[in-house]
Parts: sequence; structure tokens; C-alpha cells
Amino acid sequence: MQVELDRGDIRILEVLQANGNLSAAEVAERVGMTTSTCWRRITRLEEQGVIRSRVTLLDREKVGLNVTVFSRVKLAAHGRDTLGRFEQAVREHPEVLECYTLMGDTDFLLRICVRDIKAYEAFFLDHLSKMPGVESVHSSIALSTIKETTALPLSRR
Repeated sequence: MQVELDRGDIRILEVLQANGNLSAAEVAERVGMTTSTCWRRITRLEEQGVIRSRVTLLDREKVGLNVTVFSRVKLAAHGRDTLGRFEQAVREHPEVLECYTLMGDTDFLLRICVRDIKAYEAFFLDHLSKMPGVESVHSSIALSTIKETTALPLSRR
């Protein structure tokens, strides 16, 4: 269910997307609101699920996770049970940062982050290729990152 956002909400969200650990007073100062009004809005946005969580974003290369792999997975069958078992298996592996269900020739697209190519090979052989229902996996290794963001384009919605 979509939540109605006014310009004040959007300004708050834009500030928090850029720096999620700001206090309500700091956010209020940046968006031109009183602290109490801003705090109430932030609380409402959290209660409505618009703000799901506040996290710390890490530089993956500085922590030794140098390889990003995009894997396109096709399942042999498409029943609810098969899909559910595959989805549960994906959730159990922290190397899989994102997983999307797709329409077309590919059933799922996974973004996987690992230390190096050998680590991906081990993940593929030991886990990904053995996940329930997997018929085929086609993987591409990212050579460089042109753009990477977690900020949603709120002003363009």
C-alpha cells in the first residue's frame, strides 16, 4: 500500500537517505522544521514502514569483498513449492545481497558479493547450483561499478 507523502516528508527522507544517523534535531535543522514536528514525522514514517531501518553502508572492497556477480537463474519447474524452496535457500546465504523474481527466460536475478573469483566458484559449486529446482545459472562478473546507490529518486516519483 502506497503512503501519501507531502513535500516535508520527502525532504526528511532525502536527508535521512544521505545520512541515516542524524538526530531529529539535525534533520529538522536541515529541512527547516521544528524538532518536535520533524520527530513526529520521522516516527510516523517509521510506523508506516516507509523507513524500514537505518543501516551503516560499508565499502565492500575495504572489507575484502572485491567481486560482484550477477547470476540469472532458471528453475526446472515453476510451482509454488519449487519457488518457495528456492527463495528460502537464497535467504540462507549472506553472499546473496539481492534476489529478484523476473518474467521471461530467467526466473531470478541475484546480486552476489564475494571475496574473489575462487570464492564465487565455491559458492556456485557448493550452494547455488544445488539450490532446489535450479536448472541453469548464467553469471556475469562486474568489472567496475559506474553507479551504486541506495537512495530512491523521491523527487522524480
